[in-house]
Amino acid sequence: MWHTMESRGVSAIIFDFDNTLVDTAGAGRIAIQKVCELLKSMHVQESHIKDICDHFLRKLLHESFDPSEGKTIDDVRIHHWHEALQETQGSDPDPALATSCYYTWKNTRLQVLTLSPEVRALLEELRKSYTLLLITNGDTQTQWEKIEAVRCKGLFSLVVVGGDHPEQKPARSIFTHCFESAGVRPQDCVMVGDSLSTDIQGGIDAGVRATVWINSDCKSLPQGSVTPDYTVPSVLNLNDVLLKLR
Repeated sequence: MWHTMESRGVSAIIFDFDNTLVDTAGAGRIAIQKVCELLKSMHVQESHIKDICDHFLRKLLHESFDPSEGKTIDDVRIHHWHEALQETQGSDPDPALATSCYYTWKNTRLQVLTLSPEVRALLEELRKSYTLLLITNGDTQTQWEKIEAVRCKGLFSLVVVGGDHPEQKPARSIFTHCFESAGVRPQDCVMVGDSLSTDIQGGIDAGVRATVWINSDCKSLPQGSVTPDYTVPSVLNLNDVLLKLR
């Protein structure tokens, strides 16, 4: 029985998804570029185009989505584009344009998003020795669309999407759900993610064996931030950390 084992070894790895395993930020930049091209082709004033996209991105960043209100995430995000066009141009935009902007952005992002061959190979290798788990924040539809787009579900014993649960990372409840469903103890797990406030804080609060911060921009730790046990520039450096935890 697993719970009688007193070994200090790591048996499970919990991964974050966006900007840890896949370059969501990079895919987003390409998607915005495509919207800029669309707006140009629709003869939107060139000086407005960047502002429209910046307005959309600000709304996306501060988005609150409540599925119980009867709207889909698509409705909410089409409305972000509608408002961005309205605020920048000062007049009521063609509703069809907001819809075109949204689906250009969404579909481009999903097409570009990919699990690199190197990351896929790493996960294939790690699955031979560890239970692999995925916990991603975000609404149900958006996150499952991304997971399906990169075809990675089969690499994990369990995939947990924040929007399917009462609370998202860093809440302890979503980690507890993950531990219980996968039959692992917190101290058997390593948490790997790019967000100090959700992944690293969440892992520490949940009592995992170690936290690994993916710091691709080589940023310094912000003042007053939580401190990860390990910091690496890419998930591809994870093996170095796992060797130390043996």
